[in-house]
Amino acid sequence: MDWTNESIQGNFILLGFSDRPYLERFLFVVILIAYLLTLVGNTTIILVSRLDPHLHTPMYFFLTHLSFLDFSFTTSSIPQLLYNLNGRDKTISYTSCAIQLFLFLGLGGVECLLLAVMAYDQFVAVCKPLHYMVIMNPQLCLSLVSVAWVCGLANSLIISPMTLCLPRCGYCKVDHFLCEMPALILMACVNTAVVEGIAFILAVGIVLSPLVFILVSYGYIVRAVLSIRSSSGRLRLELVNQEIKEELEKNRGN
Repeated sequence: MDWTNESIQGNFILLGFSDRPYLERFLFVVILIAYLLTLVGNTTIILVSRLDPHLHTPMYFFLTHLSFLDFSFTTSSIPQLLYNLNGRDKTISYTSCAIQLFLFLGLGGVECLLLAVMAYDQFVAVCKPLHYMVIMNPQLCLSLVSVAWVCGLANSLIISPMTLCLPRCGYCKVDHFLCEMPALILMACVNTAVVEGIAFILAVGIVLSPLVFILVSYGYIVRAVLSIRSSSGRLRLELVNQEIKEELEKNRGN
């Protein structure tokens, strides 16, 4: 089937799983069920966190934003995927592709940064419990979330136009099921080293740095938990030894 002749000029063709048409109907059902469960689960978390006054804490504040991100992240690509799996039309308009790329990169970046913020929240809760409410005050929580949103969307504002403006020399077939940056870069008919270099530098700040921060934070958390357990174990051992000494002294007195 020649999709290029049937597509409107300026559109993209998402190849996706078109080379395995026998899988498309099965994948449609599986992905639809998973997508609906994701929507229901994240919506439930958001509503419960907002409606229950007992859950108005920093942890649930961040969890609400994470659920909203998951909700939006999946919605930015799954409906188009379901549309393509359910029929012979695999095209997506240039505008829809641009929006999908921007949301995919932006929301993905925000989620990486928000996970780092949540790791910091857990670090303060475990390692500095007496100062938790002072440190994680509402102003700081709102500031951290705002920084995550601004940095994630700013990253997408830089990368998305650079990717979409690459000359494609008439190529319109995207070897993917969504408009993702690597797949669009592969379509370019010019040297993309500069774009890939800028994307790598930004990825270090958006993806790698939060990952390192998360690992370090949970390293401190594990050390603090082990320290608490070892201290409790030593205290229990000292109490047992004290009881044994008291019992021996009583037996000697008798």
